[in-house]
Amino acid sequence: MFKRLIGKAVIYFLLVFCGLVMVVPFLWMVTTSLKSQTEINRGSVGFAPIENSIYCEYNGEKVKAEIVTQNEQTSIINIYDESGKSFKQSYVEVPNSSLTKEKKIKFHFNNFIEAFRKVPFGRYFLNTIFVSFCVLFGVLVTSSLAAYAFARMRFKGRDFIFYLFISMMMVPQPIYLIPSYFLLTKIGWINTYQALIIPWIANIFSIFLLRQQFKTIPQELFDAAVIDGCSRFGILWRIVLPISKPILATTAIFSIIGSWNSFMWPLVMTSSEHLRVLQVGLSYFAQESSSQTALLMSASTFSIAPLLILFLFAQKQIISSFITSGLKG
Repeated sequence: MFKRLIGKAVIYFLLVFCGLVMVVPFLWMVTTSLKSQTEINRGSVGFAPIENSIYCEYNGEKVKAEIVTQNEQTSIINIYDESGKSFKQSYVEVPNSSLTKEKKIKFHFNNFIEAFRKVPFGRYFLNTIFVSFCVLFGVLVTSSLAAYAFARMRFKGRDFIFYLFISMMMVPQPIYLIPSYFLLTKIGWINTYQALIIPWIANIFSIFLLRQQFKTIPQELFDAAVIDGCSRFGILWRIVLPISKPILATTAIFSIIGSWNSFMWPLVMTSSEHLRVLQVGLSYFAQESSSQTALLMSASTFSIAPLLILFLFAQKQIISSFITSGLKG
C-alpha cells in the first residue's frame, strides 16, 4: 500500500512538472506582451507586468523621471511624460530627497493594438481563415471517400496502397518541398491560392483515422442498407458519416490546426504580401520588429489565441474520438 502511494506521488509529480515545463513559456509570452517596452529594456524578466517607476517633485509637480547619474546628495535625471516614451526635459539636477520609487502592476493592452496595426495582420488572418476552411472542406471529402474505400471495399492491392500511404507520413516536408515547387511552377500555381490549398486537400492521417472508425461499424448495417437498395455513396452519406460525427469533428480540428500553423510551405510557394498567411506574416514581423519584444509577444499571443480557444472547447471531443475509434487493424 505504501509503495503504491509512493508510486502515484512520483507519477503525479512528474506529470505536474512536465506540465509546468510546457506551460511556463506560454505564460511568459502572454505576460511579456502586457509589459511596457521600457521595463523589458531594463531587464524585467518576471511573469508579473510590474512597472518600476521613479518620480520626482519638480517645480511643485510630480513627474516621471529616469536617473542618468547619481551621487550622495543629488541626481541628474531625464523627465518624461506619464507614458515614459518621450522626453519633457533632459539632464535636470535634483536633490535625492525629491526622488521616490513606486512599484505597481500595469497591463499594457495597447501593445496588441499597436502590433496589429503595425503590419496588415487583418489580411493575414483572412488569408489563413480562407485557406484553412478550403483545406478543411477538401480533407473531409477526400478522406471520407478514401477511408470508406480502404475500410469497406475489396479491390486488388488495397492493403498495399493503404500502407504505402501510411509510410508517406514518415517523409519529412523538406524532402518533397523542392520537387513540389518545380511541379507547381510548371502548372503556373506559384503565388496563388491553389498552391496553398490543392496540395493539402488529401491528408493521410485523416484517412487513417476515419478508416479505423469505419472498420468498427457493424457489417449488419451495411447488409441492411444493401437490401434496402442503398448505393455505396448512399451508405456512406446516410449511415457511415452520421455515425462517425465525433471522428469527423476531430479530423476537422486537426485540419484547421495544421493549416493555421503552416509555415514552410506557404513561405516557399508564395511571395506576395496579399497571399501571406499568419505564420509567415508573423515571421516577417519578427524580422522587422526584432527589438520590440513587447510587440513581438503580443503578435505571437493573438496569433495562437484562436487555436488555444479551439482546443479548450474541443479537447474532450478529441480524446473521446480516439477512444471510440480504437486502433483496429
